[in-house]
Amino acid sequence: MNALVEQHVNSRHLDALESEAIHILREVAAECANPALLFSGGKDSVVLLRLAEKAFRPGQFPFPLVHIDTGHNFPEVIEFRDRRVAELGERLIIGSVEDSIRKGTVRLRNPQTDSRNAAQAVTLLETIAEHGFDACIGGARRDEEKARAKERIFSFRDEFGQWDPKAQRPELWDLYNTRVHPGENMRVFPISNWTELDVWQYIAREKLALPSIYFAHERQVIPRNGLLVPLTGLTPAREGETVETQTVRFRTVGDISCTCPVSSDAADVDAIIAETAVTQVTERGATRMDDQTSEASMEKRKKQGYF
Repeated sequence: MNALVEQHVNSRHLDALESEAIHILREVAAECANPALLFSGGKDSVVLLRLAEKAFRPGQFPFPLVHIDTGHNFPEVIEFRDRRVAELGERLIIGSVEDSIRKGTVRLRNPQTDSRNAAQAVTLLETIAEHGFDACIGGARRDEEKARAKERIFSFRDEFGQWDPKAQRPELWDLYNTRVHPGENMRVFPISNWTELDVWQYIAREKLALPSIYFAHERQVIPRNGLLVPLTGLTPAREGETVETQTVRFRTVGDISCTCPVSSDAADVDAIIAETAVTQVTERGATRMDDQTSEASMEKRKKQGYF
């Protein structure tokens, strides 16, 4: 296949994914009474924002943006989040894990250093209840992790915010059942059928800005259990471990306590696309410490209300 034909086929593929995602976003706006779009500043939610722009501009989005902030996020990502929201002129609601700790609904042995990743579920459910959201739109994709591969596009959550893979609704012919009783809600995944490569190719096509940590940079890291743990106050070196300075980038961003970079010299989007096309390790498998605790760790967290 020559380069021009390959480029045309890829463009048609991205057009089809984009069209499906825009249709889903408009379904949420039409069928749900009080939806929200989760925006963390990460690459998948950046793609969601562009899709929302195409679905609803020149008007305002028919939903607010929501970020569940652990308080232990990479500063580059928070700065990007705030700058992007300001550029869009949209409303941002921040649910704070720190507030949940102060209220006593989240209890950690050491609130200053313990991972707050799983605690996001509590804060998310509190934020949903406080604002009465009946649908939360997120950037999860089926290729990320096997528990997410079980998700429907419109993923039903019960009155306790819990996900039951056996209680999901059929989605034949792209028809979605959005009905919920008070207290129940939907988690909606417009880019569920996208791959990591699709996301990066769309970022390239749309020329989307991203936090700087997605691109190759030098960082002090600690080799641990097959991962590169970033050296920070939250993730110090343990006794006997060595600290190395390596050229790395982040494939996914999240709580500092559980998110690792990968060794890479890919400093621009084209280089990342080339690297992603040949990788054989999922982004969460290569970067998330919390997903290594057991093969079912993600599914357990989702059943407790995790996104």
